[in-house]
Amino acid sequence: MPRTARKKSKTGIYHVMIRGNNQQQIFEEEEDYKKLLYILQDCKEISKFKLHAYCLMGNHVHLLIEECEEPISTIMKRINCRFVAWYNRKYERSGHLLQDRFHSEVIENQRAFLAVIRYIHKNPVKAGLANKISAYRWSSYHAYSGKKSNLVDTDNLYSIFKNRKEILDFFQLPSDDICLDVKPYALINDIRGRDIIYRITNCRNVSEFQSLGKKLRDRFLIELKKCGLSIRQISRLCGISRRTISLAV
Repeated sequence: MPRTARKKSKTGIYHVMIRGNNQQQIFEEEEDYKKLLYILQDCKEISKFKLHAYCLMGNHVHLLIEECEEPISTIMKRINCRFVAWYNRKYERSGHLLQDRFHSEVIENQRAFLAVIRYIHKNPVKAGLANKISAYRWSSYHAYSGKKSNLVDTDNLYSIFKNRKEILDFFQLPSDDICLDVKPYALINDIRGRDIIYRITNCRNVSEFQSLGKKLRDRFLIELKKCGLSIRQISRLCGISRRTISLAV
């Protein structure tokens, strides 16, 4: 079945989500987060896009991005290809890291812009990765709270609110906004889930786990299921298909 055409934003602004293939982890170490931020900065200088917000999660990324000189598809292809090539070299792996097609929703008015930018910054709290927005390191919140950033374009939000305090207060407001995202998180959050995996298997990253022999791998999969991780979550964190896990457990 042919893919449907991506909807074109009248403003050029999109909420973009990149996620790991089969929802697997795409950030193993601090260096991986830093590398994607470096790639975003470098690609921004080439493509001349604006980045209004970002949040790097364990197995996916949220971007609030505005195309200027290049279309969003060209921008995202450049970003994704560079990160995947670097990641595969680092972890000595091959094959797909990211889902083939990035997801996006158009942002065509101020109300949608505000809803999405707040949603992006609250994502780590929703996922249980932080107890407050300011505690999460890998989001653009810090560019709005006073940290100097050449990556994030804060002008749009400052044109709406009077000052920094109003912006930060807005981020904290409760909301029931429904935006582009991955499926609901498991009862054991992914940070704790990954710790359980590495403690039980003695593997340092996903690539090491994937290279285990079948017999040992299946024994670990059974143990992980007994620890309370769901088949979907094990698949996401280990990069193993749900069918393979189901057969093992």
